[in-house]
Amino acid sequence: MDAPSRHRRQLIGSALALPLVGMSSARAADSQLVVGGLPVTCNLTLPIACKAKAAADGKPNAPFTAFEYSKYAGWPEIKESLMTGRIQAAYMLAPLVMDLTDKRIPLKIVSLGHRSGAVIMVRTDSPYKRFADLKGKRIAIPSRFAVDFLFLRKMLARENMSPKDVEIIEMAPPDMPAALYAKAVDGYCTGEPFGAAAQRAGYARPLSMTRDEWRNYICCVLTVREELIKTNRPLVQELVNYVQAAGNWLDAAPANRSKAAAIASGRKFFNQDPNIIKFVMENPSDRVTYGDLRMIRSEFDELMKLSIEAGTLKRPVAYEQYVDESFVKNIRPARVAL
Repeated sequence: MDAPSRHRRQLIGSALALPLVGMSSARAADSQLVVGGLPVTCNLTLPIACKAKAAADGKPNAPFTAFEYSKYAGWPEIKESLMTGRIQAAYMLAPLVMDLTDKRIPLKIVSLGHRSGAVIMVRTDSPYKRFADLKGKRIAIPSRFAVDFLFLRKMLARENMSPKDVEIIEMAPPDMPAALYAKAVDGYCTGEPFGAAAQRAGYARPLSMTRDEWRNYICCVLTVREELIKTNRPLVQELVNYVQAAGNWLDAAPANRSKAAAIASGRKFFNQDPNIIKFVMENPSDRVTYGDLRMIRSEFDELMKLSIEAGTLKRPVAYEQYVDESFVKNIRPARVAL
């Protein structure tokens, strides 16, 4: 065969191969779902779900599986990514999803992520024994859109106090323990592990926990864009199946919680001290719970009412506008072998 003929056949072969390569890549991308989350224990079901799915697929150490955790630094970044469609799914604050769907962003809550898990921390050497003792003090919260803020307002109302009775300061949760240590604030209200970090270090103690004050507390919810539901419903269902399986597994045995702390602390997920996550899991064991991920309308109604009273939601939003219960109703058992 002369050189021109061999070259022509190589070109034809390459041309035939190119579309096949492209189709293969497109299918892989279509079947892979990046799920945004924060490195907080309220989002712990997500790394466990990702790891369990990889193990079930026989690829426990694979860099990518059907759905992958993507770590974000804060709620504004996740909100922006979901709004623009940069990611199709994420753990989000429930009131924030209500607000976004009211603004016609096509999102749906498809599962809860946890229950309880917020704390109000004060210095160990402070004189504060009851929540009412915080009157006139400086209290840090993550954001006025965070459910932690609603928890604080609920405590204020219980003591016949108003938000004007404390000085509220918005602050990134990772900065709160140091601010309390330096006496820049008198207390802070946030999700874990930022309460446990100061408590384990010995200079802070919980003044109030949602496990005691607001037993069915919810804040982080699994949220997906509606186009994903329309184009790949089976993948959303699979994700919900694994999130519920991860929640059941986490609440099933203390040993599972220790494993979860080791898994979530890895660089691929939270990249945190495993001993702090383990502290959250054990002190006490129901500081955050994961097994009951039922979506109950009355609980969302309460969050909405509190958000409207707080001024972070302008008006009531129809439950059906921001919740899709079909995935929770069709949950199938998924295996968590970690």
